[in-house]
Amino acid sequence: MAEGVAKRYGTFSALSDVNFTITSGITGLLGANGTGKTTLLGMMLGLHQISGGSLMVLGVDPFTDGSKIRARMGYAPEHHTLPGDVRAADFVHHVAELHGLPPREARTRASDALWLVGLGEERFRPMGTMSTGQRQRVKLAQAIAHDPSLVLLDEPTDGLDPEQRDDMLHLIKTVSESFNISVILSSHLLDEVERICDAAVIIGDGRTLAAGTLDDLRGTGADVVVQVGSEAEAETLAQILSGRGVAHQIDGRTVIIRGDDESVFDTARDACASAAVSVHRLSRRRLSLEDVYLERAS
Repeated sequence: MAEGVAKRYGTFSALSDVNFTITSGITGLLGANGTGKTTLLGMMLGLHQISGGSLMVLGVDPFTDGSKIRARMGYAPEHHTLPGDVRAADFVHHVAELHGLPPREARTRASDALWLVGLGEERFRPMGTMSTGQRQRVKLAQAIAHDPSLVLLDEPTDGLDPEQRDDMLHLIKTVSESFNISVILSSHLLDEVERICDAAVIIGDGRTLAAGTLDDLRGTGADVVVQVGSEAEAETLAQILSGRGVAHQIDGRTVIIRGDDESVFDTARDACASAAVSVHRLSRRRLSLEDVYLERAS
């Protein structure tokens, strides 16, 4: 849970007012590159002290109880700098020991984790000989080998082609659901968050722009989408709406009629009747996460 979290480096303010409460499941930490997502993950790991506000992770202060919290957390960083001459199994084993597992158990867990992410046959290969996609899987394996309660993934699909990206997102969702591991997935890709996340925290300009479940963020929406028979009919409908002072936007044969209550549906119906247009579609508009992001960021 974050309340008014700020982080300053001298006179530079990386974060100024971040607020959110994260529950179980997969939460997307969404924002453009350079908005402070990695800084926020570092503070959640206890690597950086906050400059203001309050931050609690798994019920404790991550900076004052860093060793305790890191035993219950996993982390996969954004960068791909892994020791090239070290075998994947040895690397994951070493990280598992750092999280407090005894050597024999750490080795068993490392092997299990690498099999889980699809690298069982490749686990004894030096990481320098692996592809970007394989290294991303190694990073996921080392983050989950010690059976954490929470995993932080920083841009886990960076450098992957579309097929590899799909596979990685499916794997993250499977790990979360099958092993009851909560995940915070940092990404600048809207569709990534929308595809697998249960909730999202959107940050920009150093502050929280929006936070909540995806259903709450998108809402049901009061706007109405009207699709008519031609662009000319759409223009006619738009003229009627303009004359009545009704906010709207037009895109080809589609007119989106803005509203903040249920009466907008009646407004749309009456305008269509007045314009005498052929209606192909008349429905409520459900906001996408992109709509929410653009609205809050503007």
